[in-house]
Amino acid sequence: MTKFGRSLKQLQGFFLNILDSAMSIDTFKRFDRIIAIFIHLQSKRVVKAQELADRFEVSLRTVYRDIRTLESCGVPICSEAGVGYTLMDGYRLPPVMFTKEEAGSFVAAEKLMEKFTDKSLGAYFASAMFKVKSVLRGSEKDWISMLESQVMINPAQPLFNEKIPNALELLFESIVDKKQVVLRYQSIQAEKSSERLIEPVGIFHENNFWYVWAYCHLRKDYRQFRTDRIHAITKTKEAFTLAHGTIDEHRKQEQEQSCERVLVRILVEKRTARHLKNDKKYYGFISEKVVGDNVEMTFLTIDAEHSFPRWFLMFGQYATILEPESLKEQVRKLLKETELKLNS
Repeated sequence: MTKFGRSLKQLQGFFLNILDSAMSIDTFKRFDRIIAIFIHLQSKRVVKAQELADRFEVSLRTVYRDIRTLESCGVPICSEAGVGYTLMDGYRLPPVMFTKEEAGSFVAAEKLMEKFTDKSLGAYFASAMFKVKSVLRGSEKDWISMLESQVMINPAQPLFNEKIPNALELLFESIVDKKQVVLRYQSIQAEKSSERLIEPVGIFHENNFWYVWAYCHLRKDYRQFRTDRIHAITKTKEAFTLAHGTIDEHRKQEQEQSCERVLVRILVEKRTARHLKNDKKYYGFISEKVVGDNVEMTFLTIDAEHSFPRWFLMFGQYATILEPESLKEQVRKLLKETELKLNS
């Protein structure tokens, strides 16, 4: 028997010994956590102890203890201070089985990938799903089959230009390989598209659209580009000229450097307020309180002149602006412009 074969037998024996013994709830939790840690180690090349502690909401000391348990069972874990844990190359267990709830979650993931990514990534995910389904038990396969035809997801608008079905794939490659890309991009104000040489930092989904955050060589600064406005994308062999950091760092810095925020207070009917739960965070929401049959919401918004008043008009007939007066004037202006267009 090979060394890896013996390790597998030891690990299986350890799990069986635990299952055969009288266990407390805490022992069950530890058993589940050790299995999950083992799976987590197989999912990445290097895993930090803090990453495991954060995921399982335990102390670093507990993580160290669980890692030692896996090692005692023969799992070949390599560790390096300040780097993390990694499994010896070639060591893998056969595919684990999924619960029906986990299998069911794949349906939502597949539907989302079909509609919210470009055709290229969607096809890759579909291929991966066939591999996942191939290791499911019969009952889980039936579970997925029952759900697949009963779940439908439709985005509110096109998220990508159909002429570039591999936009996300190319952008992902650019970020990982640190190679510049050339875009043909049309901003909302421009009548024609322009060429942009960019260094993509990251990609994010916000307000129902995908955006690329990148350093733009034309503007000599960081900009965001909406994916549905990209008309063409071309890879280059040119390396990034800057070390960009993470997208989280850039977006936090952008918010801190934004123009002065404006305090906004609105009064919204309760039945309407609950439908604003997901949107309000994008407009600087900070607090709310119930006032009779209404909810008073307070915002610190960076755009009380354009985006906030347009958002307010979506539910304005069920709400009242308490302050500032400038927001009321901006909403009146938008309503007047709309009326003129309707009467023209």
